[in-house]
Amino acid sequence: MEASEKPQLPLDGLDQGAVRAIGDRLVIERLELTDERVARVVRQRAEAGQPPGVTITRAIEIGARVLDTEETAVNVDYVRAEFERHAGALRQRLEKALEAGDQQLAERIAETFDGNRDGSVQKEIDGLVSEALEAQRTKIAQLFSAEDGANPLTDFKAAVVRGFKALDERQHNEGEANRKRIEALQRELIELRERGEADERVAAEAERGTAKGFTFEERVHHAVERIASTRGDCASHTGGEGAEGGGKKGDTLVELGAAEGPALGRVVFEAKDKKLSKNSAWAELNGGMAARAASFGVLVVAGEERVPAGREQLTEYEGNKLIVAVDREEPDSLVLEVAYRLAVARVLMARDRELDVDAVAVRDITAEAITLLKQAQAIRSILTGIKTSSDKARANLDAMIASLQEKLDRIDALVAEADE
Repeated sequence: MEASEKPQLPLDGLDQGAVRAIGDRLVIERLELTDERVARVVRQRAEAGQPPGVTITRAIEIGARVLDTEETAVNVDYVRAEFERHAGALRQRLEKALEAGDQQLAERIAETFDGNRDGSVQKEIDGLVSEALEAQRTKIAQLFSAEDGANPLTDFKAAVVRGFKALDERQHNEGEANRKRIEALQRELIELRERGEADERVAAEAERGTAKGFTFEERVHHAVERIASTRGDCASHTGGEGAEGGGKKGDTLVELGAAEGPALGRVVFEAKDKKLSKNSAWAELNGGMAARAASFGVLVVAGEERVPAGREQLTEYEGNKLIVAVDREEPDSLVLEVAYRLAVARVLMARDRELDVDAVAVRDITAEAITLLKQAQAIRSILTGIKTSSDKARANLDAMIASLQEKLDRIDALVAEADE
């Protein structure tokens, strides 16, 4: 190859010289190599920071490995050629020997492997295999029928027995619990049937136009009446009665302290089983307070979804109005009692202005009570979700137990097949 016209890098200060091999070392003195590719590689690596001596050393090592590999390949080719030559000669001798002894070999094979002869190899192999299979089958049957630790299924059978005992006990306990639940459900069904008959009677009255929406209204009245009776107040169901000024607004009228003396104030409760707009709700409360001469009105709706848009329950509006959401079927709850007490406190504070009442403290305590009430409702919702999850988990457990039973039946079937 032609020498490169580009400037050359000195190889550690060496020009030309001799190469000496001393033991496992190679000494190069004053050596000059003219090769464009080698010069370019050394120059590029030197520019990248690698010393020229290191590059030259690696190049010599790699080249030596390549040369050694080529010589090895030549030796392998030589050995392969010699082997094929000798193998060809051996193949020819074997073919001649086989041709000469084919007849004798055929006769010998026929005598040895004739299936019709008692002393043939086939007969002997068949007898040995039959005896081995019979002995193995007998040993396996004895092993799996043993009652001691030699039986590999002893621990498994014991575990299965314990599992079935635990399953029977659990099923017995669950059966007892289910029996109690069924009895409770039967009692509830009787109550629901009686309640349904009562609802049917109320519905019949509603169809005749004498008590429109009376079912929810009546339940709210009973709940308010219970609260009033514990405080010395009187609650009257006025939803079907005409007011002194005309009309029938105001479903339940509460007279504060009337059970023990003159009334100290009045609170009217309006029960609605439908969602009203804000204006309609205020119209109902204002009309009820005016008709019943009450100074405070509470709108009781069946469920939070029926709270008027833009309004919140247990929040005082205009100084004399309050909204509370209760369960439609069971309105007698803590939230209704909180609303009752807030309304009573507001009426008494407005009546006895000369009393030294800490209004700020009352407002703060009221806010804290409302917060606790909302937390209680959230916890109740969480508990309901937990019960639902528990029911789902029990259903999954029953499915797992059924699957386990199928696996155990399959094991018994396999063992029975082995014993046959």
